[in-house]
Amino acid sequence: MNGAFTIGRMSISADEYRSWDAVEMARLVRSGQVTPAELADAARALMAERSDLGAVAAHAPATPPADVPPPGPAGPLAGVPFAVKELIGWPGLPWTFGSRLFAGHRTEEYSPYAARIRDAGLQVLGSTTSSEFGLLGSTETALHGVTGNPWRVGVSAGGSSGGSAALVAAGVLPMAHGDDAGGSLRVPAALTGVVGFKPTNQRPTPVGPEMPGLGRLVVEHCISRTVRDSAAFLAATERTGADAVHPPVGVVRGPARDRLRIAVLGATLMGAAPHPAVARELRRAADLCASLGHDVVDAAPLDVSGPALSRGFFGAAAQTMAVVAASVTPLLGRPPGPEELEPFTLELIEWGATLGPDEDAVRAAAFADGTRAYLRLFERADVVLSPTVARPPWPVGHLSPDAGREVLIRRTEEAVGYTPIHNMSSCPGMSLPLGQDDGLPVGMHIAARPGADALLLALAYELEQAAPWPAAPWPGGA
Repeated sequence: MNGAFTIGRMSISADEYRSWDAVEMARLVRSGQVTPAELADAARALMAERSDLGAVAAHAPATPPADVPPPGPAGPLAGVPFAVKELIGWPGLPWTFGSRLFAGHRTEEYSPYAARIRDAGLQVLGSTTSSEFGLLGSTETALHGVTGNPWRVGVSAGGSSGGSAALVAAGVLPMAHGDDAGGSLRVPAALTGVVGFKPTNQRPTPVGPEMPGLGRLVVEHCISRTVRDSAAFLAATERTGADAVHPPVGVVRGPARDRLRIAVLGATLMGAAPHPAVARELRRAADLCASLGHDVVDAAPLDVSGPALSRGFFGAAAQTMAVVAASVTPLLGRPPGPEELEPFTLELIEWGATLGPDEDAVRAAAFADGTRAYLRLFERADVVLSPTVARPPWPVGHLSPDAGREVLIRRTEEAVGYTPIHNMSSCPGMSLPLGQDDGLPVGMHIAARPGADALLLALAYELEQAAPWPAAPWPGGA
């Protein structure tokens, strides 16, 4: 679909459509140059063209059911095509959590967070694929199959928000929903060369009741190609009323003049050095920050117990899955088995059952120790710069759910060794596509102290302007 197709009074190419970000699309709608229906038609055509990515979990009907309220006609992003990750319920779409266990499950109500998406005026055209219950850093499921990376066949799009990242990177949508409990938004953004922002914990409207285990770590936001889209989406979905935990950010519109102290963190939470190619791109990013006038210094490795943090994180995941399994056992008449759950999920539940009664306290202590160590970096710095992941994009199968629990946890510790601490500490963090290796994206990560989302967005704007990132090579395009 590289030929021309007509939108409004303009005949444009598919590449021109892909060049518009969400803010620009919303402007075109407001000015009457395009209609929401025309944008939706274009997005659906591109979804069909890139069905090879395996990124769409379900398509919304072209004519929504009568009981599904339309998007907000005057919202700040009115008319912009969008998709929600299948971990969130959306009326008119299956709510599967990426699992055969919930195949066919639906909701008819908007959660508070889904309502903010609706009221922003976004057109939800479907749901995007996730790893089962968002547990793994690659989107490969028994329910939907493999979600591919637009940059290269056979390379993972990451996870758990892999479907959203793939669609955005391929230019199908300007942005798409994701959530993040330990990197599930930022990791796929890094692997597909787009922007992934995790706001300060509890800044966005919560998606629903907090689940035991991982619940308090989960933060909702979007994956986008531009910083301004991420900023606009935050302004549209953050809490602004009496329930706001932090003062609202509003719309951050560009760089700030203040020069920052930036600490460069090379070692992972496990105390390991990143892949040499990633280390090289980290140094290039640090040099870029210094060239812009920021005060850049190297930070010592964090004084944390990586194994304790990892055990705490996966123990929390096991607790969450045990609750899910227990909730459906009466309906099935038995505990869910391999017909409903993937091997990793089942192994995680089994392992979790062996943990002692003091596990919650041990986990809380590990997270508290990790938080204190990480926040100490901000006593002398405004921003921490690190890689997003410790290695270049991995092949499909590297984090497949049938690889075995011990192997998968070890591989996750090796690759996803930076992002979980931001969920534990509530720090906002953002992956930016500032690097490349062998033609594949290498994401760089910036983080700030809790509540400093505006500072982080302003720096991201500056880096985007100083070193514009390339687009994924779509068919017939770049």
